[in-house]
Amino acid sequence: MNQEQVRQVVLNIISDIAPDEDMTALKDEVSLREQLDLDSMDFLDIVMELRKRHKVEVPAEDYPKLATMASCVSYLTPKMQ
Repeated sequence: MNQEQVRQVVLNIISDIAPDEDMTALKDEVSLREQLDLDSMDFLDIVMELRKRHKVEVPAEDYPKLATMASCVSYLTPKMQ
């Protein structure tokens, strides 16, 4: 997958977890939790959906690498090849 496809995967998962959130104005460099009303359980749901849908394992020590959309794409792209 290329970076745009990975970005769309993340957006799709977030849309499923937080369907009321507006994804159109997401800033790539700003914390997802700051921009969206995501709590720690929502974040864990995102990690679980990555594993379930795409067989991507994200160890707990790497959770900070999923803080922003840009860091998600950067971290996940090599794992989703």
